[in-house]
Amino acid sequence: MSRDVFTAVVNPAAGAGSAPDRIIRVARALREGGAAVTVSFTRSLGHATDLAAEAAVRGHAVLAVGGDGLVGAVAAGLVGTGAELAVVPAGRGNDLARAVPLPADPGWAAEALRTLPARDVDVAEAETQHGDRVVVGGVYTGIDAAANDLANRRRLPRRPIAYQLAALAVMARWRPVGYTLTVDGEPVPLTGHTVVVANAPWYGGGLQVAPTASLDDGQLDLVTVGALPRHRMLPVLSALRHGTHLGLPGIAASRAREVTIEADRPLPVYADGEPLGHCPVTVRVRPGALRLIGAPDPAGR
Repeated sequence: MSRDVFTAVVNPAAGAGSAPDRIIRVARALREGGAAVTVSFTRSLGHATDLAAEAAVRGHAVLAVGGDGLVGAVAAGLVGTGAELAVVPAGRGNDLARAVPLPADPGWAAEALRTLPARDVDVAEAETQHGDRVVVGGVYTGIDAAANDLANRRRLPRRPIAYQLAALAVMARWRPVGYTLTVDGEPVPLTGHTVVVANAPWYGGGLQVAPTASLDDGQLDLVTVGALPRHRMLPVLSALRHGTHLGLPGIAASRAREVTIEADRPLPVYADGEPLGHCPVTVRVRPGALRLIGAPDPAGR
């Protein structure tokens, strides 16, 4: 197959302003290969959703050029339309791009965008009192969301070590949270540090929080960290880099189609690296709602 018409939805501030240069080079290679490319710069996440929806109506394949938050916003404009999405990483974290990597070389990236197969993948919908959001990667609240807050305020590079340093800084004053989880209708009390509802494996700039998560299994991965003492949290933070934390004491993992998270104090909630408001939050899966270019074939074809 060959795709010939694209709209690139670009966050011009992504990657410390490097996103425009990235798409200029990829768009040039696409045009040299005979494709038509419209490049649209976003003013906000809501604007990105609108641009994507308009491109879907025109029958374009859509390139999300930026970080994870932009990918989620673009996906919100495409779910249920059948329009195809590709992720062109240009942000600080690029966690979603790890699931569907493109070649770094612009020419090879253009060839991949034109010819790679697309598959139906799941998204999540996160609902809070502040509004709803389509989420491709994951939703999280607890130490990790507080660390994300700190990293954003200090403009730390979105890398595992920076995220882990932010988590250590937060941990110095942190106390365990009394959570009430409702997992597929069943109440689950938890005293702990964090709750993650993941559709994809990575967050925090390359941390494999949910290493068994799949984009197309019709389920969400629920990962929780219990009320571990500080000295036992350090091995967890280290193991997150390699996705080996699931075997450690205090870590629990399961799968669900819908999870509601309530907490005994106000906690920030993050989704795809962007603030979503505060608990409570309900996250539910929408199976096969998004058409993603380069998504892995579960059958290995």
